[in-house]
Amino acid sequence: MQHTSEQYDAVIKFCRDLYQKKMKDYGSAWRILRLPSLTDQIFIKAQRIRSLQENAVRKVDEGERSEFIGIINYSVMALIQLEKGVVEQPDLNEEEALLLYNKHITETKTLMENKNHDYGEAWRDMRISSLTDLILQKLLRVKQIEDNKGKTLVSEGIDANYQDMINYAVFALIHMNGNE
Repeated sequence: MQHTSEQYDAVIKFCRDLYQKKMKDYGSAWRILRLPSLTDQIFIKAQRIRSLQENAVRKVDEGERSEFIGIINYSVMALIQLEKGVVEQPDLNEEEALLLYNKHITETKTLMENKNHDYGEAWRDMRISSLTDLILQKLLRVKQIEDNKGKTLVSEGIDANYQDMINYAVFALIHMNGNE
């Protein structure tokens, strides 16, 4: 499990660094995005990964790795939006945005560690394509919950689905890095 924790941290460090650089370039313009818009951005990335996995020909020179990173960062943004709500104008400076990023990643990593304990790191035997499919399934669940105005009868909420997507994307990147 310690090895997984280190691998997880390495993936997140790369994602957080990119998030920070984009905050320098664009500020927190993403704060105006409503949750369905973030969900759709993640959906586009997951669909592209699936397309790359199924098609031999690529017409854009970007691979799966950058899309999984996007899934992680957009999912963190969605968690922040769930916590703080949507705004009309960007309202976070870089320091605040990083503190919120770290907070949500810490909570998400704790969830991963608890599930990893209970499931015995079953993800290590999964294919990247299966992790992609699970992300797409979570996205379809989130879309349904959004269509239901956030109401669920017996299911986990939107936040847990975003956390699962982050963890599946981290697992995929660990597999891609070959650091098992």
